[in-house]
Amino acid sequence: METNRQKKMGTLLQKDIVDILQGEVRKNGLSNLIISVSKVSITTDLSISRVYLSIFPSEKGPELLKAIQSNAPLIKHELAQRVKHQLRKVPDLVFYIDDSLEYIDQIDKALKGEENPITDRDLLVKRKKK
Repeated sequence: METNRQKKMGTLLQKDIVDILQGEVRKNGLSNLIISVSKVSITTDLSISRVYLSIFPSEKGPELLKAIQSNAPLIKHELAQRVKHQLRKVPDLVFYIDDSLEYIDQIDKALKGEENPITDRDLLVKRKKK
């Protein structure tokens, strides 16, 4: 369970990481790309923070995640400059792709009946119990 300190640090880091990433997208002139930070969770010792990113369009996700991970030290430095009056030490950043929206969309399609296993036999493989 997260403590109040972890929650406060998570929201503080989340806001600033969003500003940093969206600023870089604007600087580099990347159009038709949306990056949002869905959640930031911090370990109990406040040394590592897990940053969950939602990237639209999702096809660019893995490629963009690799670029963000390679630039993690620069992002951490920029973050440290922004939060230096609130935090003594900025936790290490570990980035992940948050695919919960895609998962919800798949469930929604299945419930609406858009995925019909009678007409599309490939869906039967996904529905078999292991």
